[in-house]
Amino acid sequence: MKKQLEKLKKFWKLIFGRTGILVLLLLVQAVILFGGFAIIDKDAWIVNYAIGLLAAIILIYILNARSNSSFKLMWIILILLVPVVGVVFYIFTRLQPGTAYIAHRVDALIEEEKDYLTPHKNTLYDVYAESKQECGFMRYMYQKGNYPVYNNASVKYFPLGEDKFQELLYQLERAEKFIFMEYFIVDKGIMWNRILRILARKAREGVEVRFMYDGTCTLSLLPRNYPKRLEKLGIQCKVFAPMRPFLSTHQNNRDHRKIAVIDGRAAFTGGINLADEYINRKERFGHWKDTAVMVQGEAVNSFTLMFLQMWNISVKEPEDYSRYMQNTTVIDRGMRNGGYVIPYGDSPYDDEEVGEKVYLDILNRSQDYVHIMTPYLIIDEEMINALIFAAQRGVEVKLILPHIPDKKYAYMLARTYYAELIRNGVEIYEYTPGFVHAKVFTCDDERAVVGTINLDYRSLYLHFECATYIWKNPVINDIELDFYNTLEKCQRIDLENCKKYNPIAKVTGQILRLVAPLM
Repeated sequence: MKKQLEKLKKFWKLIFGRTGILVLLLLVQAVILFGGFAIIDKDAWIVNYAIGLLAAIILIYILNARSNSSFKLMWIILILLVPVVGVVFYIFTRLQPGTAYIAHRVDALIEEEKDYLTPHKNTLYDVYAESKQECGFMRYMYQKGNYPVYNNASVKYFPLGEDKFQELLYQLERAEKFIFMEYFIVDKGIMWNRILRILARKAREGVEVRFMYDGTCTLSLLPRNYPKRLEKLGIQCKVFAPMRPFLSTHQNNRDHRKIAVIDGRAAFTGGINLADEYINRKERFGHWKDTAVMVQGEAVNSFTLMFLQMWNISVKEPEDYSRYMQNTTVIDRGMRNGGYVIPYGDSPYDDEEVGEKVYLDILNRSQDYVHIMTPYLIIDEEMINALIFAAQRGVEVKLILPHIPDKKYAYMLARTYYAELIRNGVEIYEYTPGFVHAKVFTCDDERAVVGTINLDYRSLYLHFECATYIWKNPVINDIELDFYNTLEKCQRIDLENCKKYNPIAKVTGQILRLVAPLM
């Protein structure tokens, strides 16, 4: 009875909460926008022919455009099935002033930051001496994303949210100059309350504190006036793209990054947001498995600039970046030193899928193994082929995914890829204690990525993301050890398991593949 009441409470909260109202208002706008065109389409043959001609022109444009084939296919199906809706919606998505403005600002800010993101020539020479292929990859990261490589890397790995939380508190307490924090999810509770108390105290002590969170929090987690509450505490606060009840593609591009920078001395990134489930103080989907890294040394400057890039999208006054750049190197105990790191980000507006290409490069250059942890598996043909080809070449490819999902539709979609991957030698495991939210790649004891980038369309194409690429640093051994420790708590999925999977869920997942690029 108690469980039924809880389910009923969640249902009413969904329907009458901010999310439900927002969805309802968006649907009303969609009906108004497309309903009129549907009526015209029936009664006016000349409009019908015009729409048909426009549809043909748009289809030719889509086929010749430089974009992902899955997105192309989705648009082609929509336009062929419902020409009026497809044509209007496609034009609508391409004529968004808000999206164009953000894209322009991001480009301008990257240009402003260039002088502070120049790689040391000696570093590239050292990489070239060790591996021409690795040097070529690092040149790509700089030329296409403005993300330089740093030598003498110092990295610490956190296998759980609880571990990162304790280190973050310690580093925040030591702040003397500035604290920059940028997170996708912030929710009131033990974790955020502890952090907020420190931020408020540091602000009173004269430390510059800037805090930024994504606008999805305004749906149900934080009140709309929350930035003003933080500003009263001396904390500068911004919300990236607050959710509003009007149709806009801009609202589809979220700030999914998780960055904390303290005094330019230490920087954190990974999958861990600021909410109690991430440190297992609140249970939502069983045990929450998540990871993070802390970087120290000159590489912290890249995270500082990534934060300032997002912060200044809506700011007209120029930023004095030199105030926050650090040339001194402070290394704490417990850090793994050596090798190279590249802190990097990914933007949905630059036509360069850096996040996906890093993953593809790891798969394509792998020789012994690629081990992956990801909460979602909603991927295009290129990623499927890369996973399969690596396995066919004899590379051990293992994926750890959740057994208890946070989104049922995402789990049903992920399941549609299982059989094909398994038949071709890819090993798939599900974390039986609960939910895996980690975004981790390790390869051949030499390369690793820890960050915010999921194996799904939203992370790879639609969101602002960030990560740390690591080469030849001992921390890779820590990450790989954690992978095997996690693997011991997993169930291996085989073809027999795939056959027994709920047939209704299986068909639902296959249908959802039609709109997978939006999920």
